[in-house]
Order: sequence, then C-alpha cells, then structure tokens
Amino acid sequence: MVSLMDDVPCEAKVIPNHYRFPTSGVESLENGTPSMTKPGTAKSLRIVSMFKLFTLPRLSWSSGNGAQEKVVLTAAEVESLRSELADIEEREAQLKARLENIDETLRSARLSGYLYIRKRWAALPGEPPPIDDTDIDDWLPRFVVLYGACLYLYLLCTDLSPHDSTLLSDIVEIDQLPSFKREDDETRHAFYILTRHGLRYECSSSSKIQVDSWLSALNFDCKLESDTSKPK
Repeated sequence: MVSLMDDVPCEAKVIPNHYRFPTSGVESLENGTPSMTKPGTAKSLRIVSMFKLFTLPRLSWSSGNGAQEKVVLTAAEVESLRSELADIEEREAQLKARLENIDETLRSARLSGYLYIRKRWAALPGEPPPIDDTDIDDWLPRFVVLYGACLYLYLLCTDLSPHDSTLLSDIVEIDQLPSFKREDDETRHAFYILTRHGLRYECSSSSKIQVDSWLSALNFDCKLESDTSKPK
C-alpha cells in the first residue's frame, strides 16, 4: 500500500508580519483620536494600554552631591544669631554656677531641706496681742540651709543667693508647735524659731523625723534648752 503523503513535498507556509506588534492602535491612542478596529483587536488595545501604563515619563532625581544651596544672610540676621548664641552661653554659665552652688551647699551644710514656713511678728511692748490667725493657710515652701553661723532661706534649692537669713546668735527660743491637718487631711508637724527682734519663723513638714532633726540641730548650734524632750 503506497501512501500519498510520501510523494507530496511538504512546504511550510509562512504568514509575513503575523507576530508584528500592531501600531495602528498605538498611533490612535497617542494621537487621541479613536480608530475603527476589527473585533479581534480588543485584546491588542488592552495590551497597548498596559504598555502605556508602564512607560511613565522619567522623573528627575537629584542626588544632592553637587546641588548645594547657598544661604545668604543679612547683617541683621547674623547679628541676631550671634546674640542668641551669647544668650545660650550665658544661660549655660548660670546653670553651671547653680549646680556648683548646690553641690557646695550639700557638702558644707550641716542640715538642709525644704520646709513650709510662714512669718509672724511678736507684739511690741504696749501693743495689743496679735490676732489669732492659725487658720490662715499662708505656708510657703522654702529651702532652708543651716550653714556656718546662719540659717538661710532660699526660694528654690537652685537659687544662687538666699531670700532671707537669720544669725544663730539672734535666735532666743526654739520649740515645737502642735501638729495640724490641712484641707487634704495631711498631718503637718511644726516648730517655731523666735529671734531677739521679735521675728517668729513657723516651720512645718509632713515628716516628723525631719522636724525632730531640725529641732535637734538648732538646739545644739544655738545652745538652747527646750521645754520639750529633745530627740536624739
């Protein structure tokens, strides 16, 4: 049996430009004018749209190596910057002096700490007795330092100079005061210091140990004997 396929020569039929990318759709999309396309070109248009999506215009990025902007300041701006730098240096020097002062105070003082203090003046001879103002809440926090022959009162522990001071030789009486409660139910323990000039310092603290320490130190330095028993 003879096959007919053996006698017929095989020829490959090549269709020219079969795989060529369609340009008509691209040109119509670039020009912005619609073009009549065949039904089989819908897929080609989708491919063209995706192609345009991924061919965005190139962005310009600057590395900044050679693009250094030059800042030009006026004479007034330069002077303002110099003034700000001088103020910063002065503030730094003040803070450094305060830290050194605190360190020296804590090293040299026999006793120091915050106490609530208020002042009262004793009645002079011939004057009526002072009005009972124990209910007035005018206690102010002060940083008290027992140093040398003086008792110093600072507004804050960081202050360079004291707000008030009293010589220990002027103190004539030191004694305890009854404890009291404030509006927030905090119990305050108190004592007073009376000077020969009639000035009376009333001191209080929420810590009884702190009050006892001040009474002991002041009685020892002022060489005074209190009516109450002195804590050790």
